[in-house]
Amino acid sequence: MKSKLGIDFDKVGHAREMARKIADQVQDFVDGYTTVAVERTLCRLLGIDGVDVHAVPLPNILVDELKEKNVLGEGILFFLGNVMVETGMTPQEIAEQVAAGKVDVTRVPVCTPGQREKALQPYIEASIRRISDNRKRRENYIATIGEGAKPYLYVIVATGNIYEDVVQAQAAARQGADVIAVIRTTGQSLLDYVPYGATTEGFGGTFATQENFRIMRKALDEVGEEVGRYIRLCNYCSGLCMPEIAVMGALEGLDVMLNDALYGILFRDINMQRTLVDQFMSRVINGFAGVIINTGEDNYLTTADAVEEAHTVLASDLINEQLALLAGLPEEQMGLGHAFEMDPMLENGFLYELAQAQMTREIFPKATLKYMPPTKFMTGNIFRGHIQDALFNMIGIWTSQGIQLLGMPTEAIHTPFMSDRYLSIENARYIFNNMKNIGDEVVFKENGIIQNRAKEVLDKATVLLEKIEREGLFTALEKGIFADIKRPKNGGKGLDGVCAKGKNYSNPFVEIMMNR
Repeated sequence: MKSKLGIDFDKVGHAREMARKIADQVQDFVDGYTTVAVERTLCRLLGIDGVDVHAVPLPNILVDELKEKNVLGEGILFFLGNVMVETGMTPQEIAEQVAAGKVDVTRVPVCTPGQREKALQPYIEASIRRISDNRKRRENYIATIGEGAKPYLYVIVATGNIYEDVVQAQAAARQGADVIAVIRTTGQSLLDYVPYGATTEGFGGTFATQENFRIMRKALDEVGEEVGRYIRLCNYCSGLCMPEIAVMGALEGLDVMLNDALYGILFRDINMQRTLVDQFMSRVINGFAGVIINTGEDNYLTTADAVEEAHTVLASDLINEQLALLAGLPEEQMGLGHAFEMDPMLENGFLYELAQAQMTREIFPKATLKYMPPTKFMTGNIFRGHIQDALFNMIGIWTSQGIQLLGMPTEAIHTPFMSDRYLSIENARYIFNNMKNIGDEVVFKENGIIQNRAKEVLDKATVLLEKIEREGLFTALEKGIFADIKRPKNGGKGLDGVCAKGKNYSNPFVEIMMNR
C-alpha cells in the first residue's frame, strides 16, 4: 500500500512489534487467571439464566458460592460437571437447587475429566450452535436485503425505557441510520451483576439485559425488512460484566459491542488485572460471533489535549489491535477508536484532524474504524455545532472510516430528540454523497502540514510504545500514560473477583471459539 501521507511503513511495523510484545506480556498474565465475570459467562454459555426469589441472577449465586469457599480457581465447569455426572441434573436445574439451598456443588464426589467432558458437551455444543446460527442469520440478511455503505451511520437511543428505545430506533433506521447504539444506563458498568428482564427505567440510557437485547434485535429486524437494509445493533460489554454481556449479545444476535481493553481501567476505575482478564474472554466471544468491537480511544482526548496527546490514541489503537488478535478477533471486526476533538478555534485544526484520520486508516487498512464526533468543544451554539459536525463528516468520507458516530447539533445540551438525529443523518448523507470519491481524487503536498502532522504522531506513538514495552502495561497505567489518568495495579473496583487458576481449571469455549 502506497501512503498518501508518506508514512514509513517500516516504522509502523516496528511500532506494531512493540505493541505485540506489550500484548504478549499481558497475555502471559491473563492465561494464569480467571474472574467471577468469566465464570458467570461460562454459566450462561451452559444455558443458566434467571434469578432467585431475591432477584439475584443465578450465575452470580453459583459463582459467589465458589468465591466464598475459596475454590473459584478450580472453575465453575469443574463443579457443575461433577454434579451433572453424580445427579443427572441440567446446569439450569443445578443452579436453581443451589439457589434454594438444596445442593452444595463443592461437596459432590469428583468424577474423571472424561466424565465431566461428556456431561458438559451437549450444553457446550448447544450454545456454540446458537451463536453460530445468529452469525449466519446476520450474514443471510446482508446477502439478501443488503446493508448501508461505509462509513456506517451510527446513532444512539437513550430513553431509559426499552420500549421507547424501540420507537426511536425504528424511526432512526427509517431516517437512514445503519447502526443503532442503545446507550447503557449511567453506572451499569460498575454493577457486578447483569439485571434480568425487560427494563423501563434508566438514567441517561437503558439497562443492558438479555431480554432488552432480544426486544431490540427483533425490532431492528422488522424495520430492516421494511426499509430494505440490515440494521446493526450496538451495546456495551465494558465494565465489571464485560464477558458476560458479550455472551448475552452473542446469544441474541447483536452486531457491535463497545469492548475496549483499557476504557474501564481509565474511566471507571475498574482494577486493571480484572479488566485485562475479562477483555480476553469477551473478545474471544465477539470474534466467534462476528461482532465488531468498538474501542474507546476517543475518550482520551476528552480529558487530555487533542493536539498534544494524539499519539496516545495511536499507541492504544495498536495495543488494542494486538490484544484482539491474541483473542482470535480478525482485523475486519476491529472498530478501533479515534476522534475529531481539537479546539475549533485552532488554526489549521481541520488539516491536523484530516492527517490523523488518514494516518489511522493507512495504519489499519482492514479495520472497521470507529470515528467519533466533536463533543469537548460543543457550546450550545447549535449552528456552529452543526458546522463542526459537517467538517467531521467530511473527514469521515474523505478517509474511508468504517463507523461514523454522528454528532448532534444539541450535543452536550440534552439526550437527542428524533429531530436532532434526523438533522445529523441528513447532514452526513448529504456530505457522503457529494464527496463520495474525494479520497481517491485528492493528494497531499509532500512535507506539507498534513504529511508532517501524521509523521509526528507516528514517531511519538512509537517512542511511547517502546517505553511501555520496557516498563510493561501495568506500570504504564500506574504512571498515567493514557489520558493523564493514573490507576494502581492493586486498586480500583473488582480486584477481589480475580483468582489464579487451579489444577482442575477448564474453559473449553476459548479453544472451540478460536479454532472454529
